[in-house]
Amino acid sequence: MGGLGIDGSVIITGIPGEPVSVDAQQLVGTRGAVEGWGSGHARDSQDTLAFSALRDITPEVETYALDDVRAAYERMADNAARFRVVLEP
Repeated sequence: MGGLGIDGSVIITGIPGEPVSVDAQQLVGTRGAVEGWGSGHARDSQDTLAFSALRDITPEVETYALDDVRAAYERMADNAARFRVVLEP
């Protein structure tokens, strides 16, 4: 919240496993907002892919052989993976 500018918004797109607290003074002082956005619809994915193609944006991925699925999963579960974990045959 410390980086929120005047009329800024924090948009929550995922559901954390614990409550999220905000500083009311920060929100009032910046006329800020906290919003929730339910994503995950097919249209959201289409829009994201179209924007990525338009701006030549490519994903950052870690690739693992299919035989290394256990190590890849553990890295992801430990929150140690950077960006996406992709299994390749």
